[in-house]
Amino acid sequence: DGCRVLIDRIWPRGMSKQQAEIAHWLKDAAPSSTLRKWFDHDPKKWRMFVVRYRSELRQRTAALRRLRELVRQHDTVTLLYAARDVQHNNAVALQQVLSA
Repeated sequence: DGCRVLIDRIWPRGMSKQQAEIAHWLKDAAPSSTLRKWFDHDPKKWRMFVVRYRSELRQRTAALRRLRELVRQHDTVTLLYAARDVQHNNAVALQQVLSA
């Protein structure tokens, strides 16, 4: 699955660094703790989460620059996240930003 990039501030529970086989851990690409706690993986808050997360990302130009660099350098970049919901998580929102 290509270059594996963890985009959470907190290391995923129950996952060893050897199991994860990550190439990069970009904490600055993750939502702030405040935003993450507010969202609380509630699908009803998804649209507002995306708006707020994109706003935060605009302030983190170095993290976005690094991610875009990795996308250019590798055929495949896999964004790793700890959420159980595969449709409503920061990786989905970040992928949308990177694809724009």
